[in-house]
Amino acid sequence: MADVSFEVLDILPERFSTVPQLVARLRITESTGTPIHAMALRCQVRIEAQRRKYDDDEVPGLLDLFGSRMRWSSTLKPFLWLNASTMVQGFSESTETDLVIPCTYDFDVTASKYLHALREGAVPLALLFSGTIFEAGGTGFRVEQVPWDREAAYQMPVAVWRELMETHYPNAGWLRLHHETLRALAHYKAAKALPTWEAAIEALLARAEEEVK
Repeated sequence: MADVSFEVLDILPERFSTVPQLVARLRITESTGTPIHAMALRCQVRIEAQRRKYDDDEVPGLLDLFGSRMRWSSTLKPFLWLNASTMVQGFSESTETDLVIPCTYDFDVTASKYLHALREGAVPLALLFSGTIFEAGGTGFRVEQVPWDREAAYQMPVAVWRELMETHYPNAGWLRLHHETLRALAHYKAAKALPTWEAAIEALLARAEEEVK
């Protein structure tokens, strides 16, 4: 029976992809000497939000996720970022492989709002592995599952995420709006002869601030 373990060597932006994605470089080690023919690897990537400190300028961006700082003792908990998978080629003893981590800047996604709020430091990640191992044998192949307790921790620099988003969305982000909201915004933009969508939103924000005063 194979006994595999996992280590995250690095996580870097994929510079030449058409969509934003990170690439995690993994080292997989098999400790019993069993030859591995292939592995269908799955990975759940979680953000361990409670495992780092937050500066005062990061707190406003986290209000929507965790509430005020006085509530963080009960609200600041790990949460799922995404699921990823890859096929690992055959190896003996150890090998290195890439795991593609697809990303989004959609602010309806919890992880996007969380990562956007961070300014510096690192994002504490937990990578939980599962999948199917195909072992080479004398009469064919034997199949077994990656044990559910296999995981690895990694401190991903916030700068890695910011570099990825800046590459695909330079000095910008995006929001998903309902069709009715878009029609209303388009009507306002045209009625006010505003040149861009951003100008329309800025005008609405300025109007809202005046009403608050």
